[in-house]
Amino acid sequence: MHEAPIIKLGGFNIDISIVTMLIVTCVVVFILARLAVRNLSVENPGKLQNFMEWAVEFVQGMISSTMDMKKGKAFVSLGMTLMMFILVGNLLGLPFGIVTEHSEPGAKVFGQAIVTVDAQHFEELHAKKPNEEHPHIGLAWWKSPTADASVTMGLALMIFFIVHFLGMTRNTKAYFKSYIEPFPVFFPIKFIEVFSNLLTHGMRLFGNIYAGEVLISVLIGAGAFGIPGLVIWQGFSVFVGCIQAFVFTMLTMVYISHSIEDHSAEH
Repeated sequence: MHEAPIIKLGGFNIDISIVTMLIVTCVVVFILARLAVRNLSVENPGKLQNFMEWAVEFVQGMISSTMDMKKGKAFVSLGMTLMMFILVGNLLGLPFGIVTEHSEPGAKVFGQAIVTVDAQHFEELHAKKPNEEHPHIGLAWWKSPTADASVTMGLALMIFFIVHFLGMTRNTKAYFKSYIEPFPVFFPIKFIEVFSNLLTHGMRLFGNIYAGEVLISVLIGAGAFGIPGLVIWQGFSVFVGCIQAFVFTMLTMVYISHSIEDHSAEH
């Protein structure tokens, strides 16, 4: 795999490729949504409008399978946004990649030095490959944003706060009571479960998309021998990207349902 183009800004490490791809993802989602509602028609809807209507119905069905739709209708917009953002983000890295090769330190972007191609990194690379006369470092500028753990964990953390805020404000008594059911001794386990859900929610999405991009880079590196496998894997990656968008959104609705509805009668 290639290195990420990272710069230091205000004491923080900023991955330019991730910032760029997040902006691209948001722009693509906005354009799709805008085009879908630009010429709304009841008698003769366009293909994109039909697709968007199907997507809304799909998300509504997903929500209704986890909670009462009277409560769940407020989360249709959240579900649509998650589905579209994650799906577009998952698929952006499939068509192509943009990689620049650097054989010496000193590369900059926006006037800031890229720390992943500084002198220290070249020294470490030379130590690993002492026989290589002209070591080089590749920087990946175009990839799926969901192939980065900080992005997927950021999404999961956002959902984490939404879920628990809704539980504490809309279903306060049942929410806090759930931590000591069926017996108070289960509180430590329930507490650990809350944070394990956060971790698995984000890492599941990251692991699947990252693994797919690693395999694509391996197949590309295989040259002509990897082309048949690359074609097959590209098609399979589209399927995986769709499934992971569905799983992330579905789990979001499940967590929201558990926080805003009283399930004590089910125990």
